[in-house]
Formats: sequence, structure tokens, C-alpha cells
Amino acid sequence: MDTESNRSAATAAPAAAPVSSRERQYRYYDFFMAAYVCILLCANLIGPAKISTVQLPFIGGVTFLAGVLFFPLSYIFGDILTEVYGYARDRRVVWAGFVALAFAALMAAVIVALPPAPRWRSNQPAVEAIFGNTPRIVAASIIAFWCGSFVNSFVMAKMKIWTNGRWLWTRTVGSTLCGELVDSALFYSIAFYGLWDTRLLAGVMLTQYVLKSGWEIVMTPVTYRIVGFLKRAEGEDYYDRGTNFTPFSLKA
Repeated sequence: MDTESNRSAATAAPAAAPVSSRERQYRYYDFFMAAYVCILLCANLIGPAKISTVQLPFIGGVTFLAGVLFFPLSYIFGDILTEVYGYARDRRVVWAGFVALAFAALMAAVIVALPPAPRWRSNQPAVEAIFGNTPRIVAASIIAFWCGSFVNSFVMAKMKIWTNGRWLWTRTVGSTLCGELVDSALFYSIAFYGLWDTRLLAGVMLTQYVLKSGWEIVMTPVTYRIVGFLKRAEGEDYYDRGTNFTPFSLKA
């Protein structure tokens, strides 16, 4: 029996055999994959273009990359996909996002490197400032996303089994805390270790982690509504019993 599926194998003739969840076509899965990749690309391409400082009551000024407001949505999408469709189908979405990020980084590097037309030379510094990330930052972003997303999905799937599908909020928050911790630690360590003062690096890393994780708590009611809608619409509520959790596969 396929280790990727926890459904019973069909024993009747093909014409009468029920369709397993791994063979089914879902109404909204492709839409969520497209939305996930779109959010991921926008958060990584548009978000880093601006550093913002917001004054908060009792705290004072908090400085952060603008993308931190939107990147956590990718983790919320990851939670929803794993909860409804299972780890293996979310794994395909993570790989789609990884390839999209890698291509976007390559495209940005090529565009920045191309010689500008005479009338465009005055705009070249702006293009370089927005899209000219160093290879170290690009590598940090892609590696951190890949590792953090798989940790998030793995914890989400395992907690669903441990809780027998109850207390959705515990696994959406718990998986995000784990995934965002890995993401933040890897990104800032790879991108800025040795370039920033250690105290500054730790402070920024902690601020980003708290902001990104806080989004999950704020969005919990929305997550509940979307998960409930998808489970009813798709007729699916997948449990990853017997799933092969290797990230190095595209098999659903």
C-alpha cells in the first residue's frame, strides 16, 4: 500500500472502485497553490524594498521590513493546506514556491546586471536598490523559507494526529511558532551574521519572529472559517497516518 496514503486501497474493478483522496481532483487546491506562490513572491520582492518604523503605545518605535506584514500569510496558507489536504499536497506547494523564488532571484539578478539604456541610466540606482540583493541575502531567504515551511507543515500534520483533529488553534499556532523560529533564525544568521553587531542581530531577529508569529494568533478566527469551508466543499479532512514525511518528493 502506498505510504503516502492512509486510505484503503480499492479492491473492486476499476469502473466501480472509489477514488482515493490522493487521486481526487479538488475544486480549490490549485487556487490556494496559486495564491500561496503569489503572496510568497510579493512578500519577498516588494516587501524588502522598504524598511518601516511604527510607533506603538508603551513600546515606542518598532522597525521592520515591510514584507513582515504579508510573509506570514504564506504560513497561514501552509496550515490550511496541510490541515485539509495533508502534508504531501502541501509539500508540492512548498516546492512550487521554492522554484518561483529561485527563478525570481535569477530574473532580478539578470535585470539588474543588464546595461541600462542611455535615457534610463538615472533610474539604475533605484532598480539596484530595490532588486539588487546580494547573493548572501537571496540564499538566506530561499533556504529559510524552504526549511521553515517544511517544519511548519510537519508539526501541523503530526499535531493533528496527536490531538485526533481537535483544537485546531493549538496546531496552527504551534506549527507557526516552530516554522517561523526556524525561518527567522536561518535568514538573519545566514544573511547578516558577521555584518551586524550580535546584539542588534538578536534584537531584530526576535522582533521579526514576534511580529510574524503574532499574525497567526490574530488570523486564527479567519483560519477556522476557511478550514471549515474547505472541508465541507472538498469533502476532505486528511490525516497523515503512514505518510512519508521526506521533503524530497513531489508525490501527492
